[in-house]
Amino acid sequence: MIIVPVVSRFIAKWFKLDTGSGRVLIFSGSTRNSLVVLPLALALPNELSTLVAAVIVTQTIVELAGELIYIRLVPNLILREKTT
Repeated sequence: MIIVPVVSRFIAKWFKLDTGSGRVLIFSGSTRNSLVVLPLALALPNELSTLVAAVIVTQTIVELAGELIYIRLVPNLILREKTT
C-alpha cells in the first residue's frame, strides 16, 4: 500500500491517463479480493482454517484502514486535479 500510489502515478503519467483514471489505478492496485477466498479458508481443517481466516480478515482490515488514508491523501497530495 505504500509503493502502489507512486508506481500508479508513474503508470498514469506514462499512459497519459486523466486524473480520475489515475486515481482508480491507485485504489484498485492497492486492494486485493482476499475475502473471495475466505470460504475456501474456512473449508480447511480446523487448526488451519482458523489461522488462515484470521490472516485474511486482518489483511482486509489493514486494506480498509489504508483506503481511508488514501481517500485523504490521493486527491490532496498524490494525484491532484489539473488546473487549466
